[in-house]
Amino acid sequence: MADNKSGRDKQARDAERRQQERDIATELDRGDEIEPPVNAAELADFEAALDALTFPATGAEVVAAIGDHRIESAEGSYSIEELVPETDEETFDSPAAVRVQVQRPTVAAAMKRVVEASKTLPNTDFSWTQRKAYEMTFQELKAVDAADDDEGIRVISDWIVERIRDKEALPTSRAVRREAAKFCRANGYQVRNDEWLGI
Repeated sequence: MADNKSGRDKQARDAERRQQERDIATELDRGDEIEPPVNAAELADFEAALDALTFPATGAEVVAAIGDHRIESAEGSYSIEELVPETDEETFDSPAAVRVQVQRPTVAAAMKRVVEASKTLPNTDFSWTQRKAYEMTFQELKAVDAADDDEGIRVISDWIVERIRDKEALPTSRAVRREAAKFCRANGYQVRNDEWLGI
């Protein structure tokens, strides 16, 4: 590959795609963590509904094809359109990628809000690594707030969306983690320095 801008851009895209594939495999392996519980039979029915799609597929295509399909979890019922960002910029390479998106409904719903709000920003690239950092923050909030009604996830997703509207920029992943840590400490949850939220 030539050592020029287009060659370096292709290498960066290929590296990001490989990282996404590794992250998807890891997420599928970790299906037994805090969220779901989305029942295996529910996911099997959902995957059968995905057969109508050709991959890679955009979020808008997924929502158009199966947006009204419902997933039942221990915490409630969610339609796919509540969990998948309805945008052409959001691309899923495989049915497994969509499954990862929906198997943690609370986190998926929060990320949908953030991704759709970020699309209002001109010339803003919401990178895969920044998305993963946001998701990890939401997952940590789910873990510390598991017994409650996911107030932390709602508060932080609201904060991110407000920052996008007010500042017309995505907050850094560090700022999101810092805000999540403030929320936890203000609500009596201990956050150690060696944890994800321990900034």
